Parts: sequence; structure tokens; C-alpha cells
Amino acid sequence: MAFVDELKIHLKAGAGGNGVIRWLHEKFKEFGGPSGGDGGKGGDVYIKAVRNTALLAKYRHEKEFEAERGFDGENKNCHGAGGKDLILDLPIGSVVSNLSTKRQYELLDEGQMFKVLEGGLGGKGNNHFKSFTDTKPHKATLGKPGDEADFYIELRLIADAGFVGLPNAGKTSLLNELTSSAAKVADYPFTTLEPNLGDFYGFILADIPGLIEGASEGKGLGDKFLRHISRTKLLIHCISLENENVLKTYKVVREELGSYDKVLLEKKEIIVLTKTDIANEKQIAKAEKSLGKTKAKIFKVSILDDKSVKKFSDGLAKLLKKK
Repeated sequence: MAFVDELKIHLKAGAGGNGVIRWLHEKFKEFGGPSGGDGGKGGDVYIKAVRNTALLAKYRHEKEFEAERGFDGENKNCHGAGGKDLILDLPIGSVVSNLSTKRQYELLDEGQMFKVLEGGLGGKGNNHFKSFTDTKPHKATLGKPGDEADFYIELRLIADAGFVGLPNAGKTSLLNELTSSAAKVADYPFTTLEPNLGDFYGFILADIPGLIEGASEGKGLGDKFLRHISRTKLLIHCISLENENVLKTYKVVREELGSYDKVLLEKKEIIVLTKTDIANEKQIAKAEKSLGKTKAKIFKVSILDDKSVKKFSDGLAKLLKKK
């Protein structure tokens, strides 16, 4: 099933039940007073955060949801039952925008709920209109319609660490080595079209689509990248030694991060020089020296070298456990 991280849906709260015109019929009293009950309130609409990043895909083909209508009033002044609320499960990290009111809701914690639409009030039965001047009112009102609106849902992944870097930096390969993920890997740009997640000793690692210059302006897959990296706690900045100028490559990514949101530049980061198997020791040392001013911890990794992967894995685990 394809990963879905943005969606537009229509939500509608339940309408209120109608009030009714009824009369009390008792033994030896053929024409009693009014006894029509009020209608029940329509169901409200809630959104709820759950741990399922793939959940939006479930709503791709069914994009209209409605809470239950309130029940009509009954005889003997009995009120109609309220309609059942609609609770829409959404992935943790979802930002939900009401396109009519522009109000936003952020689902950041499991089980967190927001009421986003109010059900309509029930109508009044004829018993409600009884008075000294009108003892037999032939009047009842209809239930009010529930609120409704279009909503835009944008998923921003919440991960402990996220791989950042240009396309073909080896991010997906590293994710596969460190976790049980089996994400697609190929030797061409934008192999990663959607975020991949993996479990790393109980921590969540995210491999985000590759970043290119101009991504903050919407070029390439930058919008997807920057949206998901915004809530990542630690940035794992991967730079392939296929790049002759690793410092320039580093700066390109940093500039795009800052253009999107200055807060991203304040996140803790480490640098991983990848594909060290294609470079000699002198080239690796030069690359490492050029990145010295970044003050970020630097790892050197080749997925063909188990020792380098193990060293990086141990170092990353220590860093995450400190956070």
C-alpha cells in the first residue's frame, strides 16, 4: 500500500433529531395534553492520534465521513437519543486544518483527541411549546444541521533520528543495515519517494526523500523532505564521498534547512561520510578535515565494511540514549 502523507477529506457532524407532535392518550381521557418529545443532539466529530503512520492510505478512496444523526423525539415527552459521535483515527504527527475556519489541530501524543465539529441540536417537541394561552400547541421544530467542513491533513513524522542529505547519499542503505527495514535501494536519484521508517533498539529512524538545492522553494521532493524532518530530534547528515567537495554538499543541505525553518539549524546533528569504500585514506582524511569547523561528530561508513557499520551503530545508540 502506498504511503500517504497528505489528504483532503470532508467531515460532517450529525444533524439533530426532529421534535415531534404527539398527544397524551390515557384511559377515560381521550384528548390529553401535548406529549411530543424533543429530538436528540447529533453526534460530534473528533480526531484521535494513534500509532499508525500508514493510516492515511486507508482514507484514500473514502473521503467523506459523517457522525450519526440524533433520533427524533418520542411520545410521552421522551427525548430522542443522541447520535453516536464520529472518532476519526489519524497518525501521530498529523496537522489537521479546517479549511473553512483555518483552525489547526496538531496530534502529537498517542490518544490525544480534539472535537473538530459540533453536532446539531435537536428540535423541540410540541410539549415544549405548551403555555397557559396555548394548551394544545400544534407546533414542533426540526433538528439543526451539524457543522461540516473540508479538512486538510498533513502528516509530519515524529522520529528520534532522521537521515538527511542529497539523493544517492546512502541514507536508505544505512537504514536497512541498522534496522529490519527492507526499503528500496537503487543507483539513481529519488529512489526514496516516500519516507521509510525502521526500529533501532526501540528508537525510530526515518529515511526521508533526498534533498536538492531549491527544495525549500518546492523543487524536487523537497516539500516532503522538509515537512517530515521538522519534528525529528536528531539529524543524521549523510554525505557520499562521491562528492568531490563534501563541505559544499554539506552547506547546500544546511541552507535548504534554514530557508525552510531556522529551527532546523538548531537541531543536534551528526555527519556520516558514506561510501568510504570508493575513496582512499588520503581522500577520507581531507573530507574529514574540511568538515572540522562544523563541530559535529563525524562517522565514516561503508555498508560493505561491517566494522564501520558496527562502530556507527554503537555511536548512534549512545547518542540516542543520552537524549
